Amino acid sequence: MKLPLLSLFAAVFAAAIPAYAHHSFGAFYSEEQSITVDGKLVAFLYRNPHSFVDLETTDEHGNVIKWAAEWGGSGRLSRIGVLPDTFQRGDHVIITGAPGRDPKEHRIHLKTIVRPSDGLKFDNLRGRSAR
Repeated sequence: MKLPLLSLFAAVFAAAIPAYAHHSFGAFYSEEQSITVDGKLVAFLYRNPHSFVDLETTDEHGNVIKWAAEWGGSGRLSRIGVLPDTFQRGDHVIITGAPGRDPKEHRIHLKTIVRPSDGLKFDNLRGRSAR
């Protein structure tokens, strides 16, 4: 009797780990607000459950600020036309989205991303826009 109960407990615990790791965006971002971040892409982490665009900007004093823009998972991004090589280190990008709840963390929930050099634009709701 103890073994089936222990097995059930282990299964429930194992199933809860991925659920805990995949959070609600509203828990970390002020979804009712919008900000724009303009900078140089330093990394594009194409993965699940969420991808990240890391970029650097400078403040009014010339200090470098590193931002983490959280985006959808690789499956969702591929459906709107974003692939692992779509963005490269050094690309100038402009991101709009919901700011993180703690401004010191410099996080943003990505809603749109534009690469001005060629006009490439992705919108979470509409996918890829014409160049």
